[in-house]
Amino acid sequence: MSIENGFLPISMEEVEELGIKQLDFVYVSGDAYVDHPSFGHAIITRILQAHGYSVGIIAQPDWKDDKSITVLGEPRLGFLVSSGNMDSMVNHYYVSKKHRESDAYTPGGVPYKRPDHAVVVYSNLIRRTYRNTPIIIGGIEASLRRMAHYDYWSNSFKRSILLDSQADLISYGMGEKSIVEIADALNSGISVKDLSFIPGTVYKTKDISGLYNHEILPSYDEMVADKNLYASSFKIQHDNTDPFTGKILVEPYPNGTYVVQNVPQPPLTMQEMDDVYALPYQRTYHPIYEKAGGVPAIKEVKFSLISNRGCFGGCNFCALTFHQGRTIQVRSHESIIEEAKMITEDKDFKGYIHDVGGPTANFRHPSCEKQLSVGVCKHRQCLFPKPCPNLYVDHSDYLALLRKLRELPNVKKVFIRSGIRFDYLLLEKNDTFIRELVEHHISGQLKVAPEHICDAVLSKMGKPENSVYEAFTDKYKKMNQKLGKNQFLVPYLMSSHPGSTLKEAIALAEYLRDIGYMPEQVQDFYPTPSTMSTVMYYTGIDPNTMKPVYVCRNPHEKALQRALIQYRNPKNYELVKEALITAGRTDLIGFDKKCLIRPRNFEHGQTKQDSNKHSVASKSNRKTSSNVNSKNSKRKNTKSDNAKKRINTQTRKSTRNAK
Repeated sequence: MSIENGFLPISMEEVEELGIKQLDFVYVSGDAYVDHPSFGHAIITRILQAHGYSVGIIAQPDWKDDKSITVLGEPRLGFLVSSGNMDSMVNHYYVSKKHRESDAYTPGGVPYKRPDHAVVVYSNLIRRTYRNTPIIIGGIEASLRRMAHYDYWSNSFKRSILLDSQADLISYGMGEKSIVEIADALNSGISVKDLSFIPGTVYKTKDISGLYNHEILPSYDEMVADKNLYASSFKIQHDNTDPFTGKILVEPYPNGTYVVQNVPQPPLTMQEMDDVYALPYQRTYHPIYEKAGGVPAIKEVKFSLISNRGCFGGCNFCALTFHQGRTIQVRSHESIIEEAKMITEDKDFKGYIHDVGGPTANFRHPSCEKQLSVGVCKHRQCLFPKPCPNLYVDHSDYLALLRKLRELPNVKKVFIRSGIRFDYLLLEKNDTFIRELVEHHISGQLKVAPEHICDAVLSKMGKPENSVYEAFTDKYKKMNQKLGKNQFLVPYLMSSHPGSTLKEAIALAEYLRDIGYMPEQVQDFYPTPSTMSTVMYYTGIDPNTMKPVYVCRNPHEKALQRALIQYRNPKNYELVKEALITAGRTDLIGFDKKCLIRPRNFEHGQTKQDSNKHSVASKSNRKTSSNVNSKNSKRKNTKSDNAKKRINTQTRKSTRNAK
């Protein structure tokens, strides 16, 4: 295929057509080749091209064939390796560890076109063929596994991915600045073994005598032997994710090896962000995928606009702090408007801009003025547990941007589909933003993420108290009424997060009953690398307090907690019944309007009236009723009783491990 299509070369024929004898870099990606700024490989390769380096792309090579890695020859400066836009294990598996049926980042949505632990497999594939060629790994998978970490899928504690991959260097975070510094250093003749000075990188060494302003973490062997040490190590890492306040971190390994993490790269300036998004992307997938039906993932981003990066929200189950950092980085209005105009000229554009946002849509500036000079606070979050007094709350810049986009020719509607941080919105002094949000930027429903309603669970999530969400729902409802609209809230909810027992899961079910809502989708907590919540899951310790936390690990109990959130689904009836009996909440089984489920079988001539009396009695004396019902349940339902024993045993074990 001719290189005239505007994409970077993917074959030796195209390399020769460009008159290039040897590429400077070869980028190996677990995703199909999509030249759009929502894809990491597109940004990194276009930045290198803009700095004068030649780059070719090997997308989704056959990892079972060594020759698949040689199709572009040996690069002059090195291989760049990424699993793609997602961690390969998250891409492959549901939280149940069952295989996903499709892959949005593969042509035609076909699954299994990349290996498990793709970065490790690809890098070892390269190393078998090219013994001495530099290998630099990056992207989300490498970034979040840069130090020792818990791997949920194998239920094991793994070394830094730098060691297992046999790579020379990790470029962690978004990587735009560090990849240019790496390229320039290699191009100047510096050996990759000597690249120990670049911010935003991780390297391995046997000599740390020249380090300064560094902190030595517990060794890998020590953390394997004592999970508490891993919890404390992760807290140190979490407190050193800022380029202004962070220290160099050193993780010792056997045989005198050290994995050294340099401080993060400084955040991009507005001009640097604009430059990244002004590169000559083709904004679609490579033409070779047309026969397969294209790459599904492009549909979600083709008519969306990225306006910011970073997040100071600080949710414990989110890895953004480790990957993009807490400092907000933004593009200028001019840059975003220019891209929007390009979108409106696309032949498939129907007048709807699908999103204007980022990790959190309504964050368009740092949380306080001092962050750009002295960095974020090490031991304090901006919004949790209460908003910081120094928090700067202002939606005026975001509003001005949205108004400009609404006025563009051929634009019918501008939606906001990125997450809205409702607790931040409530702190605004006036209602201008929520009014325009409700009036112009919602299509019938607004998706928000309260995640849970029990404060005990929310505190482990790093989310605001439930009263904050209730205040937002009230404000949202009143604004819709004021504007004569009938729009709804769609809350994202999570089951089985550390801190959630059956008691909290039932409380969430009762809340959903009271508001008359049953979610179509529920996210069971997914322990992904490098989040506070995953450390809690693995260790049974909250790294912020170093105190024990209850963790639901038993697959059956996880199924019970998940079923409770969708208690109205007939398929979940037996699980919900079992959960209520196990928790001593049989008062919620009956015909009263407060009950979650009804009895299916009447015994000994029981009538609906009898059941109602039973429900009333249960509520008047829950403890006594629960004991009686538990005894009855033991005679009537051996299976449920055995399940209760299994869960209680698991709970005791979890508590013992935590202690």
